[in-house]
Amino acid sequence: MIEPHGGRLVKRVADERLREEAGELEKVEIDRERALDVENIGLGIYSPLDGFMCSEDFESVLWERRLSNGLSWTIPIVLDLNLQEGESYALTHRGTVVGIVEVEEVYRFDRREYARCVFGTEDTEHPGVRRTMEMGEVLAGGRVWFVESADRRFDDHFFPPEVTREIFRKWDYVVAFQTRNAPHVGHEYVQKSAMMAVEAYTGGSVGLFINPVIGRKKKGDFRDEAIIRAYQVLIENYYRRENTFLGIWKTEMRYAGPREAVLHAIVRQNFGATHFIVGRDHAGVGNFYGPYDAHEMLKEHDDLKIKPLFFKEFHFCERCGVISKSLCPHDAREFSGTYVRKCLLEGIECVFIRDEVLEAIAEMENPFVGEEGF
Repeated sequence: MIEPHGGRLVKRVADERLREEAGELEKVEIDRERALDVENIGLGIYSPLDGFMCSEDFESVLWERRLSNGLSWTIPIVLDLNLQEGESYALTHRGTVVGIVEVEEVYRFDRREYARCVFGTEDTEHPGVRRTMEMGEVLAGGRVWFVESADRRFDDHFFPPEVTREIFRKWDYVVAFQTRNAPHVGHEYVQKSAMMAVEAYTGGSVGLFINPVIGRKKKGDFRDEAIIRAYQVLIENYYRRENTFLGIWKTEMRYAGPREAVLHAIVRQNFGATHFIVGRDHAGVGNFYGPYDAHEMLKEHDDLKIKPLFFKEFHFCERCGVISKSLCPHDAREFSGTYVRKCLLEGIECVFIRDEVLEAIAEMENPFVGEEGF
């Protein structure tokens, strides 16, 4: 079994005594995304973090892309509240206590500097930059305890690392796939190609861990319900059940391109995956990143135990079927999420997506994020 990032799986779940004490603490309301950060810290998904970052780790992550102890970490996990140092608070979301924070340090930060470092731009056309500019200017760092989830919509598909690690013991290797989209045949081809490559190279048994991001996304992305339903249908019809596992990760998309790709790899290592698929423009948006920037940044973080599997773009050739552009001599169409969405919206037949998946999504009243996105 692959070890968690930093060598230890963090678990900070409040016991009955702490839950009772939380009722006596001053309560502060946080949004769903910060509430999910509390859950990700408490359940070890963000190992080795045990709380929201204090200034030393924050600055190190911004400028060095590592924690102050030298471990790879690329995106600050922070709480933008002006609280009192040395005090503990009950963190609530819509009135429910989701966690406890023990505040060690309160410090100021520059939102534009944060945007430049994390997203490589201050352009508010970037959804992550817009989100950053909405943050408060003061951050509270300190350890947290997880109490209750802020999002229970897909509990049947959520498994914390201590559970996935036991499930994954039945395979020698586990290939993880990150997604925020409903699947088209290009995704399917990459996933199956990755499994075959690991199997051929190692000779061991290989499982596929399809791990969608479930949480806030930008307008026009697929809704969480559409992603889950589409993968259920795809797995039912085109995957071997005994070596495929669908489990969600509750978090927001940050659209931080290469930096987010490193975070995605760390999280999948913590879940217990041994390999991680990294495709073209991983976690990117618009034209803010080069198509293979994520590949290059992951190569710099060689302290990760999980092995990245780098894939370039795939194309659809009606003569060959799905194929890498470098292997096909024919004219082929590049896979386009924009085109897939157009087909779904207008009821157009689409060769890029399985009929069963297309039908399942088309049955939904609105499969795309609307004004609630960012």
